[in-house]
Amino acid sequence: MLSIVHVYKDYWPVVGGIENHIKDLAEAEAALGHQVTVLVTNPGGQQARETINGVRVIRAGRLTTVASTPLSVTLPLLLARLRPDITQVHFPYPVGELSQWLLGRRRQYLIAYHSDVVKQQRILRFYNPLLRRVLASAVGILAASDNYVQSSPYLRPLAHKCTIVPYAVDAKRFAGAEPLVARDGRFTLLFIGRHRYYKGGDDLLRAVAQLPADVPVRLLFGGDGPLRGVWQQLSHSLGLGDKVQFVGEVSEADLPRFYASGDLFVLPANSRAEAFGKVLQEAMAAGLPCLTTELGTGTSFVVQDGVTGCIVPPKQPEVLASAIQQLASEPELCRKMGQAGQARARREFGLAQMVAKVQGVYTAVLQQK
Repeated sequence: MLSIVHVYKDYWPVVGGIENHIKDLAEAEAALGHQVTVLVTNPGGQQARETINGVRVIRAGRLTTVASTPLSVTLPLLLARLRPDITQVHFPYPVGELSQWLLGRRRQYLIAYHSDVVKQQRILRFYNPLLRRVLASAVGILAASDNYVQSSPYLRPLAHKCTIVPYAVDAKRFAGAEPLVARDGRFTLLFIGRHRYYKGGDDLLRAVAQLPADVPVRLLFGGDGPLRGVWQQLSHSLGLGDKVQFVGEVSEADLPRFYASGDLFVLPANSRAEAFGKVLQEAMAAGLPCLTTELGTGTSFVVQDGVTGCIVPPKQPEVLASAIQQLASEPELCRKMGQAGQARARREFGLAQMVAKVQGVYTAVLQQK
């Protein structure tokens, strides 16, 4: 059995795509008998330790947060004291990456590359030379889709070091749930996610507003975030009325029921900040066809255009509206796409498949060592 350390900025109960992925992977590794440690920072400030579902969690003291990056003096010191067989650093988190590169250079490490740095371009200008060294020094890089490797200026030159390991979804959990919101006969669109600029919620609202009056649709808008008030005001100004319902945060327990409430899932993301689209996997597991955008990221890897859903250009509400109108008029096509997506989720995106691929990378790393 192996001693494994995962390094990132946050861990459960902080909820997010990367945090959820690390939790799923770490707990699955612990269940296999490995000694698994997760080293993160503590939003509460003080250093803390606990064991959660067999995973040892060390939360380093956090000083403050700058540009979404928690700063910690103790995290580098704690990492330097650990002696794992495998260190997996989850990117982007500069403090973790640099700590491993500077203080743990005698041991090999993997980078789990979740996303390019998209928004903090000023910081990236200074970090860029160090980032390239960190990536070049890693013994291997895990990426969730080949699309992202080929479109990332940082990964493309290192494609030979990259192994594709898609994120996982519990397909059984999302199948056969009862609707959270009662159906009313209209073709129901679903959106869920943090209300942030790159999710494209404004484009979706504008697309719904452009649909002909004789297309009976409604949109269930799930989640919350800094743009919720802005998007609610936009919905009001577009005169969407009862065509749009903002349902707010949906609990983990109710998430399968939310997906069961719709006919089509829409993720109109407009930026590479949407690196994968885990919600697309969940919607597919629930048997829904998916409509998303081509960003050169995982969105068009998860959704196969014409097979499990449709891919349209980003930032074009009129094209999005046309695709919605077409799918709303073809229920049999939607049914077939939903079935194909659900089959793919079960076949290719299971937790066991993801863990097996990661374990294979670990084995290859240790053989090199």
